[in-house]
Amino acid sequence: MKALRIDHVGVVVNDLSAAKAFFLDFGLEVLGEAEVKGKWVERIIGLNEVKSTVVMLGLPDGQATLELVKFHTPSDDKGMQQSFANTLGIRHIAFAVEDIEAIVVRLKERGADLMGEIQNYENTYKLCYVRGPEGIIIELAENISLS
Repeated sequence: MKALRIDHVGVVVNDLSAAKAFFLDFGLEVLGEAEVKGKWVERIIGLNEVKSTVVMLGLPDGQATLELVKFHTPSDDKGMQQSFANTLGIRHIAFAVEDIEAIVVRLKERGADLMGEIQNYENTYKLCYVRGPEGIIIELAENISLS
């Protein structure tokens, strides 16, 4: 028995269209979109009366898949809780990129926030964190040692 690979990362959002647009602007592509409901999904995730919309997004090279989920029912009574880079739990999704500065400019034009600043790590990577819609944090990593 062994794990083979990470199949996808799931992110639950309230504003599915804003989250989807953010990742499409970033360069991901829609792989599929569907309404999900019924006993089968309720048994998988341990919730009752599930009705959700799921959008599967992927990188053009097919190496990573991201699942955005909007639960119509049941809803999260607590609502969106803003987190920070040091909040316990899964906190960010990292992407290898080219031309980190241009990507940050484009994301900021679309309303994303650079959380700190772009930093050069030991002349091997340029790194930064960006907060998008729904508080989603992405890390951008440009490998400059290969340039």
